[in-house]
Amino acid sequence: MKTDDASHKRMTQRHKEGFEKKKAAAQKEKGLLIVNTGTGKGKSTAAFGMGMRILGHGMKLGVVQFIKGALDSAERNILGAHDHCDFHVVGHGYTWDTQDRNADMQTAATGWAEAVRMIEDPSYDMVILDELNIVLRYQYLDLAEVLKVFAVRREMLHVVVTGRHAPDDLIEAADLVTEFRPLKHPYQTQGIKAQKGVEF
Repeated sequence: MKTDDASHKRMTQRHKEGFEKKKAAAQKEKGLLIVNTGTGKGKSTAAFGMGMRILGHGMKLGVVQFIKGALDSAERNILGAHDHCDFHVVGHGYTWDTQDRNADMQTAATGWAEAVRMIEDPSYDMVILDELNIVLRYQYLDLAEVLKVFAVRREMLHVVVTGRHAPDDLIEAADLVTEFRPLKHPYQTQGIKAQKGVEF
């Protein structure tokens, strides 16, 4: 569609006016419960991007990484080395690798105890709970207990939860939910394996 200069100016002016109106109306600040879910790639990557923003502002970041603990992780190497980041890995690999429900439940409980410690510690500005949705899907943790902890967290703490299949009650409780869905993936469509710098 071809747009002349005058109509383009009118269009962008309308966008600017709409943006400014919404910006003026949004005056509150609060800690957000953020959920990244869906079957698409990039849920954890997006969460760690927010973590980088927190660190860039000189704020404190906590991370508990469930499930993926046995896998190499470049973001763990970078974030975990930062003075203002507390990065804990509690998983032993994907559930189809462990094949031991009791062990997975014990591991999840260890990770959740670490998460609660961070959530209750006023020095943290953001806590990322990577792959917690998977833990909840397999009922390794009690969803009601998790939601209770989120509900009573202090006002300005941001909590970011990632993983496929976020429970409906968590989605309902969240302030921001993004569903990642695949349109095309090199592993599925071209048989291209996971590669450094892209998947890990």
